[in-house]
Amino acid sequence: MSILLSMVVLLVAARSLDWHAWLADKTRQHLCFGAAIALVPLWMLQAGIKEGLEIHFLGLTALTLMLGWRLSQLTALLSLLLVTLFGVESWGDVGINLLLGVILPIAVSYFVFLLTYSYLYRHLFVYIFVAGFFNAALAITAKTLAFAGFMLWSGQYSWPTVMDNYVSILPLLLFPEALLNGMAITLLVVFRPHWVCTFFDRDYLINK
Repeated sequence: MSILLSMVVLLVAARSLDWHAWLADKTRQHLCFGAAIALVPLWMLQAGIKEGLEIHFLGLTALTLMLGWRLSQLTALLSLLLVTLFGVESWGDVGINLLLGVILPIAVSYFVFLLTYSYLYRHLFVYIFVAGFFNAALAITAKTLAFAGFMLWSGQYSWPTVMDNYVSILPLLLFPEALLNGMAITLLVVFRPHWVCTFFDRDYLINK
């Protein structure tokens, strides 16, 4: 079921993407493949006591802000396939990892960005600290709680085990994940703002 839901989301993203523009933009292609490769070592650095309850940083909020929700889904899919190919993840878990570990945090990240763009004052620091920093903490929270719920629903572990070995570690991840994404977005909007498709000079810088 998880792989079917994931494929539906990816097909919607792929069909709504302007492939002609993407194929004509070499910079965007390099960004996608470079970001996919950059996520691989980040996701390979996992820690955990119980199998299936490993934790790692995501970096998906920065990816979403840089590429948008369509390209970020497909780029992160490539990262997940590479991590699985290297034996870090199981092929049997690709569906649930894709749905809860990729699609969900990207959806949260893009939704929070849309909220900040629509309802908050459009300023550089709002973009960095809310859409980047705070957003990343929400994304990893959603991913962690979703995986915890799946482990309970599937009967793989009891609530005390999931709580003690997985959920309780979440507070230790929030600030590093937020800092990682916030710093990445800060560097990008300062030195390469044209790489970030959700950042617009006319909204965040001009006449501020």
